[in-house]
Amino acid sequence: MGVVVKGSPEWRPPARNLERFLPSAVALSFRISSAEMDSTGQNNLKRNKSEKKLLRKQIKARNTLMRHEGIECVSHTTQNLVVANGGLGNGVNRHQLLRLVEECGLVEALLMPPNKPYSVVKYGSTEEAKKAYDTLNGKEITLEDSNQNVTLYVNFVEKVHWEDIIPISLPPGLMMVEELVSPEEEQKMLESIDWTENEVIQNAQKSLKHRRVKHFGYEFRYDNNNVDKDKPLPGGLPEICSTLLEKCLKQGYIKHKPDQLTINQYEPGQGIPPHIDTHSAFEDEIISLSLGAGVLVHKECKCVHLPKWRLNSDNQALEIVMDFKHPDGRTVAVMLPERSLLVMTGESRYLWTHGITPRKFDIVHASERQKVGSVTPDVGDLTLNRRGTRTSFTFRKVRRSPCNCTYPSVCDSQQGCQREEAPSFHDSETEASKLEQEYVHKVYEEIAAHFSSTRHSPWPKIVEFLRTLPKGSIVADIGCGNGKYLGINKDLYMIGCDRSQNLVDICGEKKFQAFVCDALSVPVRNSSCDACISIAVIHHFSTAERRLAAVRELARLLRPGGKALIYIWAMEQEYNKQKSKYLKEKRASKGKEEEINTDVAWGLFCDQMHDNGSQDSACSDRVLNDSKDKGGNAKQVIHSKLPVHTNRTSFHSQDVLVPWHLKGGTNKKGECVKALQLPAGSKEFQEFSPVFHRYYHVFCEGELEAACKTLDCIRIQKSYYDQGNWCVVLEKQ
Repeated sequence: MGVVVKGSPEWRPPARNLERFLPSAVALSFRISSAEMDSTGQNNLKRNKSEKKLLRKQIKARNTLMRHEGIECVSHTTQNLVVANGGLGNGVNRHQLLRLVEECGLVEALLMPPNKPYSVVKYGSTEEAKKAYDTLNGKEITLEDSNQNVTLYVNFVEKVHWEDIIPISLPPGLMMVEELVSPEEEQKMLESIDWTENEVIQNAQKSLKHRRVKHFGYEFRYDNNNVDKDKPLPGGLPEICSTLLEKCLKQGYIKHKPDQLTINQYEPGQGIPPHIDTHSAFEDEIISLSLGAGVLVHKECKCVHLPKWRLNSDNQALEIVMDFKHPDGRTVAVMLPERSLLVMTGESRYLWTHGITPRKFDIVHASERQKVGSVTPDVGDLTLNRRGTRTSFTFRKVRRSPCNCTYPSVCDSQQGCQREEAPSFHDSETEASKLEQEYVHKVYEEIAAHFSSTRHSPWPKIVEFLRTLPKGSIVADIGCGNGKYLGINKDLYMIGCDRSQNLVDICGEKKFQAFVCDALSVPVRNSSCDACISIAVIHHFSTAERRLAAVRELARLLRPGGKALIYIWAMEQEYNKQKSKYLKEKRASKGKEEEINTDVAWGLFCDQMHDNGSQDSACSDRVLNDSKDKGGNAKQVIHSKLPVHTNRTSFHSQDVLVPWHLKGGTNKKGECVKALQLPAGSKEFQEFSPVFHRYYHVFCEGELEAACKTLDCIRIQKSYYDQGNWCVVLEKQ
């Protein structure tokens, strides 16, 4: 090899010293060009990383849609787009999303299923859809109603089904009267309430905690859900109500003049558990006037198809939603406009439960076509509205003789003497048992090993309860699972039972005493236990009767003076302005806050919806392309009439299916399976990492206590809220 001598024609200076051999102007130009190249390279690298990240999340959203909704995204351009993170379920209202998607072209349809974290947009042309795809994919928006940020991920879909929805009828005997009072009368009635007076019932305040209440005429006692007919309150009903009641009598809304009034005030996020007003306490007719209701909306919404009737002078939408439920499971969500009167008689008063779900938003109709009555689950006409403060005046007539209605199965006058006997189930008991077999018993058999691996840390307050029991106490853990609490206190003699054979086998491997049985029929003698615990069990029973029967069975096992601790999952996952551990435990993945709902379970729509009028139902056949069983465990939920909950989010319905993502590589016996490298959307991947759905009835505040109070043989010693659970300590009388 030859040597190049400095100064020869072949010689070139080293690149790093090139500037020393150039004139100053040329050197400056070189430095600028180099800086530009470095900057361009860094920008390209940054853009490439950003684009790759966006693509990953877009693919993840696509696979999630496929696995949990049966929605098949396509790679070619179509007129239809599915917008992940752009749904009612994660706080995006129709008006905000519609403005956004209309910027890209003519929108023929915007479908927003209730409580789902996605929506479907149909454009007039593929060109407009392609523009929206390029514009919206990865776009971060700030939610108008909560100021939280979400990132949208967009995919093309081939077909969108949108069939006509049959309007949902109101429960028999239910009537809505609009604008019963004028705005001026409403204002006077609201101003007449003095919440600072000492006459506010202390008992009610203690029981309700976060809902203000006042009684007139007679006090409604929340400890026994009745009134003391021999102790009327002084003063009777307020004089300001006289004109209203005369109008109701004259118009035929009521036949008897009420002598009892309860005023409730609900702040956004507050509600009242589903209930039937006690038959023996009040006559047939119950009327409730809604005042100062409201769902806050933004001023911009005035120009986006928001009807004038929905806005008052303070830009407040006027409806709030009350949920009615029949014992057979049918639900109807009823809109209560401001200044409207709700009249309950007959079947709607005696048989259907009614309540207000504690939440800050309601799902209501977006158009003007229906401003009163039931909320039809029309995914092309639903939106979110923020609640305001609502005050209700509920009038009743105290009953002076036993109730002889035609609904003896739910009538305390006709069933009071049977309280200690076996529960009287409705005709739906068989269906309830089938549902629990499919969505509770079978699921826990399948997921036992994986479930057990996640249940290893005892909850402190349960440990405290067990450690305060006297030495030598006999304690039964009803629904013991993997035996997490059976070995907490060595000074106790503990036995466990569970419906799952595989979980009981795990207890045996840990040398714990456990056996298989149903929590409704425990093969243990009456009054043989000093204490019982029921942790996260009763919420798996699908009717109120079966849940009460489970509490009754605990009471049967206890000796007089024995105690039972019950934990059930709470509807309120945000309590006293604190989020529960369930909401806080986000997946520990990079960028998790951006993903919000792309990595959690999305439920399948069922193909029947005739009895799912409640806005809390996620069942619909109105959306989405060819919801076939495409692998995984989609088949398990496709015919269910229950909404599928989105993990790590607030509950929107009390009766839900909660997904369990079975960890790939673990079978139901806990044996390891070699991990496979499979495409995320493939059938093999879905079969290898299936998703199961467990039934839950999440309890509203006060619901568990109300059920316990119906049993004369027990008293509530203590009740509290513990990290997303309602809890009671019972003592047998």
